[in-house]
Amino acid sequence: MKFSSREDIEAPVASVFAMLSDFETFERSAIRRGADVQRVGDHDHPHVGQAWEARFQLRGRERQTRVTLIQYTPPTEMVFESESGGLDTLLEIELIALSQKRTRISVEFEVKPRTLSARLIVQSMKLAKGRITKGFKLRVADFARDIEHRYSRSA
Repeated sequence: MKFSSREDIEAPVASVFAMLSDFETFERSAIRRGADVQRVGDHDHPHVGQAWEARFQLRGRERQTRVTLIQYTPPTEMVFESESGGLDTLLEIELIALSQKRTRISVEFEVKPRTLSARLIVQSMKLAKGRITKGFKLRVADFARDIEHRYSRSA
């Protein structure tokens, strides 16, 4: 099951990529929301193979996941894969410079079940695909506006 969205951001592609690859900010955000996030291996600078293990509460149950950066091509692309409870996910983020001060961000999120219980979860997601897609697009749009706002404050 795939979800995708595109947004235009009033900021240069290099600045947008720099904000997206500031992983410490994302780690702190997840910790503030109650997740336990642990880096795996060397994290002096972003690189392929960089990974995180996280534990968090979702729908009343503790979940665990491992997220790995599998593709890192500055300043245009990052791809993450994760594994959690029988679900494999792939998150692809692509940036395209539309002009010197305008960037298009494309985000694709794919969920693949590996177990019977995960297949049931994906099946229920398919029943609510319209609502989930709308929520996904709203989150990407909010994220793009946040990047724009952060860029305008720093410029």
